[in-house]
Amino acid sequence: MQFAAARRRLATLPDPLPAGPSALDPVAVVTAGELRSWAHGDPDAPPRDAAVLVLLYPGADGTAQLVLIERPEGDLRHAGQISFPGGALDPGDDFPVGTALREAAEEIGLDAAEAGVEVLGLLGAVDVRVSGFVLVPVIAVAARVPGLRADEREVARILHVPVRHFLPQAPIEVVEVERDGWRLRYGAFPVGEHRIWGATARVLGQLGAVLGGD
Repeated sequence: MQFAAARRRLATLPDPLPAGPSALDPVAVVTAGELRSWAHGDPDAPPRDAAVLVLLYPGADGTAQLVLIERPEGDLRHAGQISFPGGALDPGDDFPVGTALREAAEEIGLDAAEAGVEVLGLLGAVDVRVSGFVLVPVIAVAARVPGLRADEREVARILHVPVRHFLPQAPIEVVEVERDGWRLRYGAFPVGEHRIWGATARVLGQLGAVLGGD
């Protein structure tokens, strides 16, 4: 998909926003009564606000590209997973846009002014029940390829991915794995060696639905 076409579609987001593919929703493979209590979230703990930056920019051939990151392996939250730059609300943030831009500056060295970043709107919030966050995706476009550098504490690698991988006709692989002692089935977008799933895939699925809409 060409960047100019993607930008035109994102300039005026539809209301209501289209839903992404339901195949991306994770499902616990359990019998009745087996689901771990933490999977339901703590009803007494209010969710924390978080925001991510969904940044598109024009590639060398004019196609629409998207910035994603690979989290480092280890004990950090979402270790080894593919995600957007972003994180939790800090005091004083102009949430959600200020949070998303601040986190992108910290994690991938984004200079929004230098890259000509323009914020276009918001996609649907995602309830990330297992980690206690409500995630707000901030849609933005850059006028040119942004110069980025990874904060090695939080980012193992910066990925530049064509948006065609997430359009409605893009393939979705169904994966079943064991995580933390229980079986989980989910749909994932295959991108090279990576499988993008969970909240990130749900945001990308909705982005693809907007870009591929009539």
